[in-house]
Amino acid sequence: MNTNKENNRKKAVCIMSGGMDSTLSAYMMQNKGYEIIAVHFNYAQRTQAKELQCFEEITQALQTHQKYILDLDFFQQLGASALTDTNIQVPTNGIEEGVPVTYVPFRNGIFLSMAAAIAEKEGAEVISIGVVEEDSSGYPDCRESYIQSMQKSINLGTKESTNIEITMPLVHLKKSQIVQEALKLAVPLELTWSCYKNEEKACGVCDSCRLRLNGFEQAGVTDPIEYA
Repeated sequence: MNTNKENNRKKAVCIMSGGMDSTLSAYMMQNKGYEIIAVHFNYAQRTQAKELQCFEEITQALQTHQKYILDLDFFQQLGASALTDTNIQVPTNGIEEGVPVTYVPFRNGIFLSMAAAIAEKEGAEVISIGVVEEDSSGYPDCRESYIQSMQKSINLGTKESTNIEITMPLVHLKKSQIVQEALKLAVPLELTWSCYKNEEKACGVCDSCRLRLNGFEQAGVTDPIEYA
């Protein structure tokens, strides 16, 4: 292993949930020649154990040598989301109007802030996040304009020598296009997880499962994960 050569490679901090979108984003960054620093957050979400397992398996497939797994238990104390409060039911009747109850207040803002700290420490020039604006569930923190404003704030709040770009390679893609791009890059979609409710077999009826299944159907391929 040529350590000096590795240290000279450009680095990307990739926020990775274990889901299809963030996994594809990381593969796209690796395909562009970036050394991947994988970052995963446990935030007391319903499928925390499954998402962590997927993250571990995906980073192994990516052959990522550097990763951070950060625990953000305060999200459970905050509540206010069906993903972190078991007293709030995960909707299964189709996409909701407006901001759904599965929205976790300012989650991406907190994730990006922590990723920025890691990027500054590691000398990384890019943070990659797999937000999707056009075909998402209506989360305000997945909008391109919001992510751009976070980039500006991060660079105002870090050292002068720090210049971080937040890249969102999927922000304007539809789910079917994400599936197609993932297949082109041989992304192990069988290792990814999207379900909001279950950890054994995906429920197939929550917003996230519906979006995923619809994407595979429109792409003309079969989803490789198991559904209840």
